[in-house]
Amino acid sequence: MKTNGICITLSFLCYYVCESLPQNNIQHLKEDVVCDDLQGSKTLMDRCGVCGGDNSACETITGTFKRSILSVGYHKILEIPKGATKINITEMVKSKNYLALRNHHGEPVINGNWAIDRPGIFTAAGTTVTYRRPNEISTKAGESIIAEGPTNEVLDVYVIYQQPHPSVHYEYILPRDNVFSIQPIPNSDIQPLGEALSSQLGVYTENGQGYILPDVNGENFVNGVHTNQFPPEQAASTTETYELYPLEERRERQTAYNWKHAGMTECSATCGKGSHFLIFICVERITHEQVSENLCDVAMRPTPKEETCNSQPCPAFWDVGEWSECSKTCGPGIQHRQVLCRQAYSNQTTTVHLHRCHHLETPETTSTCQLKICSEWQIHTDWTSCSVPCGVGQRTRDIKCVDNLGDVVDDEECNLNLKPEDSENCDAGPCARSWFLTDWSERCSAKCGNGTQTRGVVCLMNHISSLPLEGCGNEKPMESMPCNLGLCNEKVEWFTGPWDQCSTECGNGTKSRSVVCLKRSNSSLVVVEPSECSRLEKPATENNCYLKKCGAKWFTTEWSACSKPCEGGYRVREVRCLADDMTQSGSCDPFLMPEDREECNFHQCIPEIDENCRDMYFNCNVVVQARLCIYSYYKTACCASCTKAIRRGVSLRR
Repeated sequence: MKTNGICITLSFLCYYVCESLPQNNIQHLKEDVVCDDLQGSKTLMDRCGVCGGDNSACETITGTFKRSILSVGYHKILEIPKGATKINITEMVKSKNYLALRNHHGEPVINGNWAIDRPGIFTAAGTTVTYRRPNEISTKAGESIIAEGPTNEVLDVYVIYQQPHPSVHYEYILPRDNVFSIQPIPNSDIQPLGEALSSQLGVYTENGQGYILPDVNGENFVNGVHTNQFPPEQAASTTETYELYPLEERRERQTAYNWKHAGMTECSATCGKGSHFLIFICVERITHEQVSENLCDVAMRPTPKEETCNSQPCPAFWDVGEWSECSKTCGPGIQHRQVLCRQAYSNQTTTVHLHRCHHLETPETTSTCQLKICSEWQIHTDWTSCSVPCGVGQRTRDIKCVDNLGDVVDDEECNLNLKPEDSENCDAGPCARSWFLTDWSERCSAKCGNGTQTRGVVCLMNHISSLPLEGCGNEKPMESMPCNLGLCNEKVEWFTGPWDQCSTECGNGTKSRSVVCLKRSNSSLVVVEPSECSRLEKPATENNCYLKKCGAKWFTTEWSACSKPCEGGYRVREVRCLADDMTQSGSCDPFLMPEDREECNFHQCIPEIDENCRDMYFNCNVVVQARLCIYSYYKTACCASCTKAIRRGVSLRR
């Protein structure tokens, strides 16, 4: 029974001893010395870190983060609580996204502030964190963050979103509520020993039940569970106030325990210079059995001394960088990556000569790549007609960039240097030019006396007429001509008459008025010589005028030469509808359109008299009727009759 009481107490101690050791030491205890340090014992540590536990003291938290669309940047996906162990955060599929880790104060641990760290080992929340990112282009494995724990603060996990459909699996272990329930200490003949053990461990015994009291550092436990693992309202209700031992009794109890050297910690590095520390445990001074550290004087605990270990150089390794972008956006291309031979020493990694990695297979530094098949240019339409009826213009055609599926895509998808021409100059031949004229204005600029009439004159390209035109030349047709509607009635002194009507019904024209020198004589006015009014400023007799815009008007060229000199021909001219700015218009009245063709030269042709062309026979009219003029003999013998018949257009063929 005595032995059983000691085992129960030491099982509780083993949990805290193992928790204070590095994880490698815990593994060593599991495999070699077991966890209760009792000879012949087979008690092992469970996954919850409980000596002799049944894995019921903790819970595995697992899940998968999936979100189709996020904004580019950092997105918090998980909060790992304090005390978590066996942490594993892994991308399920390789992507362009990155995992990131921060502590609960927002300080970056891995991949912070838009800076991507190289894979390696980091320290955070009181534990070692391993960051892995496969580099080989052939693998489909994603990134991972792994930590043994336990963590001493909350950690936040982020995904740096750059590619749709991220998928991240997470898993860690947390202690359950009420991790331990202290077994009752039996009322038997070993009761005094039980009370002594209870006092050494800070156990309060009441009604045969053992409860953990506050320890010397003020940390509160309730039934083996630290109160900071409860929700705030539950922690407040479960924490009770107990009185500590008197100070003198506490000192007497602490003199019964000493600190004892119990080995070294695991070396911090397996090679390249690491460090480890001395381990001190609290033991009973007489029996040297390990007890709770709370029973020893913390102030008397020796300071752990750091010592160098595993100073031998680490093996060199190939440090492989990320692949560069493909050299071609389509079709076969090449991508590169940096490959360095590196070696770790004293927590630092440096680049060394390549021969140190000769024992390893050298990774490829270049690789072929093809993002997609290139698109190509296709001609979709033939050339259009020339943009002008004469002279130099342009013509166009439609060129499209088409992908390998036959769909039209943006021009940037094709090689712009190989794009066929989609426009070019075209020559429609020379353009003729002619003077285009309007009719003379119907009004004279003066109601009496001398005035002027005007018309519009402009030189334009001739696109229509097939007859030869003379061209504009240097002699421009008259735009105005004099007119006189008769003598004006004599009026009176420097006298100005009313302005006459404008010389044009629309557009720019001129207007005039009469200005005479009058002399008043009694009740009459007499016109005198202008010289008598020379001391006075003479008013203007003529001024510009503008009534309104003319709008579109018909303009014509001069008539061409007649197609025949006599007996009826025809001549042509070009007619155009022009606006005020002399551009082509369609607003003219079609019923007022001037004729563009007329007949001419109706008079009979006067034959030329040829003294040698005579009829040598009296019956030459019979030769004409018999259509014998086609023969040279009759054409000469009856020259006058045959020539006359030809001019009349009589058919001479038989």
